[in-house]
Amino acid sequence: MKISIASDHGGFALKEDLRSWLAEQGHEVEDFGCHGLESCDYADFCEPAARAVAEGKCERGIVICTTGIGASITANKVKGIRCALCSEPWSAQMTRRHNNANVLALGAGVTGPLMAREIIEAFLTFEFEGGRHQRRIDKIAAAENR
Repeated sequence: MKISIASDHGGFALKEDLRSWLAEQGHEVEDFGCHGLESCDYADFCEPAARAVAEGKCERGIVICTTGIGASITANKVKGIRCALCSEPWSAQMTRRHNNANVLALGAGVTGPLMAREIIEAFLTFEFEGGRHQRRIDKIAAAENR
């Protein structure tokens, strides 16, 4: 799977760990930055990573900052993105199954690398169930278009 990934300085170490791990798992990873520990703004990196998913250049995305909140808010500003901030695997599973989330947000100050890997495995493994959940996704899309 082709996955976009981005972080600010607060999520840099986790991003680097996950980028390498995802590649080892056989995924193609497009890194949108940041590329170091210097203070920077999550929006500069998370918005392009989310846009790559919205435009179909990447199948899923992962955005990271210290809490995951700013990264998720940024990603959700991109039309067509349904980004969920998850701190454990069950939420990642359910956001895929019920919300058809296409971007995952992580908080590096909240979630360590081993838990992040479990969350990502759930996010990449589970598929959207459709059915009654599609009606809800359609309503989200309608709100986005108003």
